[in-house]
Amino acid sequence: MLLAESYLHTLDPYVIQFGDGGFGIRWYGLSYVAGFVIAWALIKWLANTGRSIVSPVAVGDLMIYAVLGVLIGGRLGYALFYDPALFVEAARNQAGDIVVPWWALLAINQGGMASHGGMIGALVAVLIFMMRRGYRPTFHGADLLAFVAPPGLCLGRLANFINGELWGHPVPDQSNPPWWSVKYPDEVMQGTIDVEGLRGVVPGDESFLPNIVDSLRSGQAVVVEEVVPQLTAYYPSQLFQAFAEGPILFLVLIVVWWVPRKAGVIMGSFLCSYGVLRIVTELFRQPDEGVALTLGLSRGQLLSVFMILVGIAIVLLANISKGPRIGGMGHPGPIDQPASA
Repeated sequence: MLLAESYLHTLDPYVIQFGDGGFGIRWYGLSYVAGFVIAWALIKWLANTGRSIVSPVAVGDLMIYAVLGVLIGGRLGYALFYDPALFVEAARNQAGDIVVPWWALLAINQGGMASHGGMIGALVAVLIFMMRRGYRPTFHGADLLAFVAPPGLCLGRLANFINGELWGHPVPDQSNPPWWSVKYPDEVMQGTIDVEGLRGVVPGDESFLPNIVDSLRSGQAVVVEEVVPQLTAYYPSQLFQAFAEGPILFLVLIVVWWVPRKAGVIMGSFLCSYGVLRIVTELFRQPDEGVALTLGLSRGQLLSVFMILVGIAIVLLANISKGPRIGGMGHPGPIDQPASA
């Protein structure tokens, strides 16, 4: 819903919802599916056009490894970096007996995936695939993974925006916020918005605040007029990160890989570029709840600094290696080693 001064976030995280139990198809899940399909199509194109040593028939198997790596690594990374309690929380029956150990860790339907963890998991999985299939240089698999990651990263951030999560910082001028700033109805649940004047308009006692939120999302005029001017306008940090981690990052990798490169250069360039872009865009995003700053850096920024250092090391080592140059977006260079099946 567009207002004169900002955008009121009323997007539904569900594409289709079945009943009121929270079960359905979410945009967030579809973003993962779409990201994997795009990645498969790009790697298939690289293989078919001689820009990869992976044979076209093996691309499907490579993607299975990558998908498992993203899902497992993303969840484990979230628990490790942001919520370690997930490792020990279990589902119990009425008698208090453990039914499913690590239940919270397994409950991915409740959300919680870390992009850094997903990258690490996918990298490990793809390197295992390359070694098991006998492809050399092995690190070419990491280059493939890095090159096809930006579309999925972009779609994931767009899904974050649709979910109304990972809010940005408040914009400086709250009296006249820019049109591209975002106001979230869920801010009402924090108890900082005066909605007592709506007691006679919106029903409910314990459900009063949730009903206010629902009324805002449905566009009830009286509620919108009373509440929206009080809501805080935030930077749309999810959209900033979607643009940075998607189109900008992808363009950088295309430029770097315009000519054939030694294995590892693209992955190293990805780590450096993503790290820099993540650090910059995190300036507009609120730190994750419950995660303290370290040296003035958010957890995402701190991990990105480490990524940049690792990326620099990988590029340096790749450039002094004796392996072949592979790929080339402008035109594929010769691969002086036959591909494995």
